[in-house]
Amino acid sequence: MDGSIRLSAKERKACLKLYRSARAARRALVLVLLADKQSYRQIGRAALASPTLIAAVKRDFQSGGLARVLQSERRETSVAYWLIVVMRWLLSFTPQDFGFFRSRWSCELLALLLREREGIRLSPETVRRGMHRMEFVWRRPRPVVGPRDPEHPMKLRQIQRLIAQLPSDETVVFQDEVDVHLNPKIGPCWMVRGEQAEVVTPGNNEKRHLAGSLHWRTGRLLVSAPARRRNAALFVAHLDDLRRQLRGYRVIHVVCDNASFHDCRAVREFLARHPGRLALHYLPKYAPETNPIERIWWHLHETITRNHRCRTIDELLAEVYEWTAAHGDFYRQTVSFRSTYKLAA
Repeated sequence: MDGSIRLSAKERKACLKLYRSARAARRALVLVLLADKQSYRQIGRAALASPTLIAAVKRDFQSGGLARVLQSERRETSVAYWLIVVMRWLLSFTPQDFGFFRSRWSCELLALLLREREGIRLSPETVRRGMHRMEFVWRRPRPVVGPRDPEHPMKLRQIQRLIAQLPSDETVVFQDEVDVHLNPKIGPCWMVRGEQAEVVTPGNNEKRHLAGSLHWRTGRLLVSAPARRRNAALFVAHLDDLRRQLRGYRVIHVVCDNASFHDCRAVREFLARHPGRLALHYLPKYAPETNPIERIWWHLHETITRNHRCRTIDELLAEVYEWTAAHGDFYRQTVSFRSTYKLAA
């Protein structure tokens, strides 16, 4: 409708925090709605209050009147005007919107902008303390894929339908590749406060590419031999491994992403040499979260490749294959992902 607005999740959270910080006003609103004979459910929707809070307001009024209702159990602190301005900048704008050649906000820049646009002179450290008081933290954001496949729902439904109607002599695997680097991925670890731990790197990096598939029925992880390049040859070799290792199934449905080498002439020629034995199905584009094997690769990096101390790529690969063999029950680790394909559960 005309005049409607839309809040992002961060903006909504900030607004609710400001509203809930005004404790007396919130309790007063609940009391007025109680006097208007509103039900607990109606009051909860209007005042964003829990049944416990509503009952407490009613009990306080009956025992001590309005003064008891408005009495705060903790000292109220007002939110400074400049903090509200800073929160709006952080949630809705970037420094480039104000003509700065920066992609991220800093306390120095916020202090400068407050002085230039609002006439409020504050030090960067005061700005930092204010943002901490409003529960803003300095941390790495989570990268998300911008584009979205317009056929995302349709492709997901097709895979769900495939799994739900899967005959007993057919099976499904979720396939993907993973890179293993000799230079370790750096991850957090315990260390003495004030002393930064060190992770020794080999210097000259080497990497190998592994192709793997997660067997949907059993949770078994099938990993092929490593390769120096991530290309069609790696994918075809893995398909051949699947054909030989899953001989008990008449048809193997391979669900994979939309990498260009997953649909090329070499792959089509291999499928033509084994007609009806393997069938490829493609996940929605830009949606790695729909592939359960991604969770397995995450566990692999968390357990083996982060901060590792292997000196050669062969030593690292030996640990990778030993881990995949020793931790073969990946069925339970993908429970949350299996809900994506709940039609088959």
